[in-house]
Amino acid sequence: MTRIAIGDVQGCAEELRALVAKTGFSPDRDRLWFVGDLVNRGPGSLEVLRWVRSLGEAAVVVLGNHDLHLLAVACGGHRKLRDDDTLGAILAAPDREALLEWLLHRPLAWRDPDAGGGGDLMVHAGLVPQWSAGDALRLAREVERALRRDPEGVFASMSGNRPDRWDEALEGADRRRFVINALTRLRYCRPDGTIDLKMKGRPGSQPRDWLPWFEQAARASAGTRVVFGHWSTLGLLDRPDLLALDTGCVWGGALTAVSLDDGRRWQVPCRAHQAPGGD
Repeated sequence: MTRIAIGDVQGCAEELRALVAKTGFSPDRDRLWFVGDLVNRGPGSLEVLRWVRSLGEAAVVVLGNHDLHLLAVACGGHRKLRDDDTLGAILAAPDREALLEWLLHRPLAWRDPDAGGGGDLMVHAGLVPQWSAGDALRLAREVERALRRDPEGVFASMSGNRPDRWDEALEGADRRRFVINALTRLRYCRPDGTIDLKMKGRPGSQPRDWLPWFEQAARASAGTRVVFGHWSTLGLLDRPDLLALDTGCVWGGALTAVSLDDGRRWQVPCRAHQAPGGD
């Protein structure tokens, strides 16, 4: 079995088909790891969602911020479609409920159970320095249970950037919001676990007292290779403890896949479906 990790697709169905064809992926032999943000901004979100769901256990998907946005809008609460969203086809689809139910049951963090405690960890965005891989999985499971028990309640209190510092004593909506923000939106933080969700530029553009989450010297997850996306201005970053895969497909960059087993890389160029900007 070959494990192939793929960056943020964001509704770029044509590019996804071309990329997967280049890898030689076979669903009866291999497994695709998707770092989240399957949908939104690109023109083919419905096609992407249907195809990935059809792969069954051959596809592992973690939730990204755009996937959560779709689910929150579909719940009919306070979250509304934005001008640059391309989610209308999903919301109007005859198989809408089946697709959304499948998406709701995707994890926020994934580690291959067959790898024991030494496997790669996949999240959409990042981890604060205080979290080990085990902590991230434990906290992700807390939020996942709440999402499946009371999705409307979770989505009603999901928005916002506060609290902005991790504390194990956080409870309720504040705790869930922080965990969701870290796992699906994080780029920069401080050593004490304070996060800033507004900074989106490439490393070097931030104030000196902030660092990319993965550059924190004492981060508890340093012994685990973390596979993630979300950061298009960072681009492809492949090193022993880290694999960053968002290469800006929807902005006219490329869609990238990397074998987690032998490091082979594949890319396809992408049309600019959106002008750069936004989260």
